Amino acid sequence: MISELKAFLFRGDVLALAVAVIIAGAFQKIIDSLVGDVIMPIIGLIVGEQDYSSIVIGGKEVIVDGVAKMEGGIMVGNFINAVLNFAIIGIVLFFLIKAAGKKAEEIK
Repeated sequence: MISELKAFLFRGDVLALAVAVIIAGAFQKIIDSLVGDVIMPIIGLIVGEQDYSSIVIGGKEVIVDGVAKMEGGIMVGNFINAVLNFAIIGIVLFFLIKAAGKKAEEIK
């Protein structure tokens, strides 16, 4: 049983998958920073706002420590933020993969 586990864990595809997951986790931080720190502020300059989480359908306004907040309701703004982040990350990854493919063709 132990020898089977050892054989499974040290197969090439399992190790490659583990390395890919670790690199993807580190790469995610780079993409999140690119989207949050570079692209969204540019969109904020163009559109006028970069955080749509305050958009709520229904709910009621509650004052907490002198600050008005919306409580309850449908948080449409959070969904809009998630969709925008997904679209931007998809576009960035598309161009990165395209560029990596061209670079790989040049190397061959």
